[in-house]
Amino acid sequence: MQSKPFVEVVKEQLESETLNLPVFHPVAVKLQGILSGKDFTIDQVVALIIKDQALTSQILRLANSAFFSGLAKVTTITDAVVRLGAREIASVAMLASQQNSDNSFTHPELKSLSQVLWKHAIGCAIGTRWLCEKSGYKQLAQEGFIAGLLHDIGSLLILKVLEGILNSDGERKGVSRELTSEIIAAMHTESGYQLMQKWNLPEIYCTIVRDHHTELADTGNVLLSLVRLVDHACRKLGLGGAPEPNLMLAATFEAQSMGIKEIMLAELEIMIEDAMEMVTAAA
Repeated sequence: MQSKPFVEVVKEQLESETLNLPVFHPVAVKLQGILSGKDFTIDQVVALIIKDQALTSQILRLANSAFFSGLAKVTTITDAVVRLGAREIASVAMLASQQNSDNSFTHPELKSLSQVLWKHAIGCAIGTRWLCEKSGYKQLAQEGFIAGLLHDIGSLLILKVLEGILNSDGERKGVSRELTSEIIAAMHTESGYQLMQKWNLPEIYCTIVRDHHTELADTGNVLLSLVRLVDHACRKLGLGGAPEPNLMLAATFEAQSMGIKEIMLAELEIMIEDAMEMVTAAA
């Protein structure tokens, strides 16, 4: 009896109602829910985080890293929330969540690909937050960080599905990088969107996960436009694949429509490269 094509097996797994992969840390998701309201308290944020000892430790380590820290070392979650603010701590929690997911693979090829995804995600997160602040949309900076971090979450989901298939199929030893890339390219936006919906994450992020590869006719969705522009910058720098040095950021629809000049885009590239060095050192 002929076995199903591998792509069909992946599609069935992604569409399965029983699919429940640990892509997000529940605490990080709950923090996003709390912060979506306007009446949260610092005590609520702290109480939620300290329920998970491992996440608490990771948040403190990241909060004290060169990228996030001030002069004095923070030793408690309360100190971290007071210094950085609840929304920044929620960003750090989501960052820690994604870092854990990307580090969880056991198959060498999938682990290698997950590290590429991680670098691209953190580059887009840092870059989108910076661009929000510098281009007149400072009020969107925290949302920009999360949007950049999660925009390719469907790719991580697909890698986890692939690992599950490989672990359950003793006859299949691996899957080629080329086939994996084809599957990700074809399925990651819709699969990521469905995952975000299933986790009840804010619609602003769901839309960006679904539409970040869709050519825009206008820049009405400012955050989506900024994520797309930073995504181009990260691709140019080689965060997510081979560098594309000839990619002209100033010529993109997003840069042209939003009036973002070449000098700011050059500063964006430098900032991403510098920030990546600090985040890598903190990992």
